[in-house]
Amino acid sequence: MKSLQRNLFLAGTLLTFFTGLAQDSLQQKSNIQQYTPSKLVGKGQVDLKWFNNLYTQTKSTFTDGDEPRQTFFTSTFEFYTGVGQNKRINLGFIARLRSNVVSDRDALDVFKFDGEEGTARSGLTAIAPSIKFVPIASLSNFSIQSSLFIPLIDNETETGVFLEQDGFVWQNRLFYDYTFPGDKWQLFTELTSEFNFGKDLVQDANFDSIEGSFANNSLNINPGLFLSYFPTSNFTILGLVQHSQRLDLGNDFKQNFTAVGGGVKFQLSQPLNLEFLYTNFVRGSNTGLGQTFNIGLRGIF
Repeated sequence: MKSLQRNLFLAGTLLTFFTGLAQDSLQQKSNIQQYTPSKLVGKGQVDLKWFNNLYTQTKSTFTDGDEPRQTFFTSTFEFYTGVGQNKRINLGFIARLRSNVVSDRDALDVFKFDGEEGTARSGLTAIAPSIKFVPIASLSNFSIQSSLFIPLIDNETETGVFLEQDGFVWQNRLFYDYTFPGDKWQLFTELTSEFNFGKDLVQDANFDSIEGSFANNSLNINPGLFLSYFPTSNFTILGLVQHSQRLDLGNDFKQNFTAVGGGVKFQLSQPLNLEFLYTNFVRGSNTGLGQTFNIGLRGIF
């Protein structure tokens, strides 16, 4: 009898111990594991993201061989806050800053913001009111983000330097993620549509734009696939494949490209995480064939 009591006591102690470990593991799950772009924050919480993308190219599908370097830097700030009780609606806005240099200037010259005529332009180029929502209550890892980008520029191209599309963009992004058993692997997918509308492009004799955009009256469809591996809850390594297909809705311009890449994410502290990404444009039509270097900082408070 004493032996049975001792065994039951030991089993109960072990069960309590491992249950505690499981609960600690769940409580210690990092934001990079929990808050993929699919997940929304709760009421009163704030989701901030600052993402920087530097695209540089010396090749394109328009010519053979090397071309004078062109570099385009985009800095995007996103703000969302939760409303309601069920983490199903977030409201926010997006702001976009750009700095572009052409004519074989060094890629890092985008950070000079010098506006040198004929080689550089920069400025705050677009803002967007935005909403994120979970359409199916039982599927919290599937969400939709809808944003309307409003251009803030006068002309798309000036003195031969393109800055930003001079048109409105209605962007819808569908997010879904799946975490495999064991919490070591995670699959994230997105499907983005961008309807570009506004005035038709009008150019002068030097091909500078007077009004409108090359992209107006077109639809972009952009699927993406991201696979992440978590050596620890605070660190992940990921690989990605993205494609973009621009459909002509009346502007006589079609375009597509495919990019592959990878990166890492670090949980710096419970609110803050940092990510580094690299992509290479491996193929395309009517597009540049360059590379992107990205760094992002996200905070959930």
